[in-house]
Amino acid sequence: MDVRNCRVCGRLYNYIGGAYRNMCPSCVSALEDKFQDVKIYINDNPMASISQISKDCDVSIKQIEQWIREERLYFSDDSPIGIECEMCGATIKSGKYCENCKSTMANQLGNVYKEKKPQSTKKTNQKDAARMRYLDKQ
Repeated sequence: MDVRNCRVCGRLYNYIGGAYRNMCPSCVSALEDKFQDVKIYINDNPMASISQISKDCDVSIKQIEQWIREERLYFSDDSPIGIECEMCGATIKSGKYCENCKSTMANQLGNVYKEKKPQSTKKTNQKDAARMRYLDKQ
């Protein structure tokens, strides 16, 4: 059993893992309620800025940006809200990377699997191959 202190309220709780690290179940539920409030606020006010959302919903800007990076919040193309791509710094509406960086990473990853491993030019002798060997008893 893993017992930890909540990083928000300081209470002890049994840690069982999950997306919200070091938070007790009551603080996680309060944060999820705030997320729902932010989501409703964004639907009602699609042109609001992050600072306005933060002020009106009593949520930190950092928390809103985390929800955007986790792709839990999405914004339309005409919305003033945008965060920077972690690779190139381009403005994006959701996630961590822009489409160009995603495709570049996917191509690089695909190329790694396509590369052939260099073949060994040394041929092994059949006697040296892996096999069972017996010791001569004399």
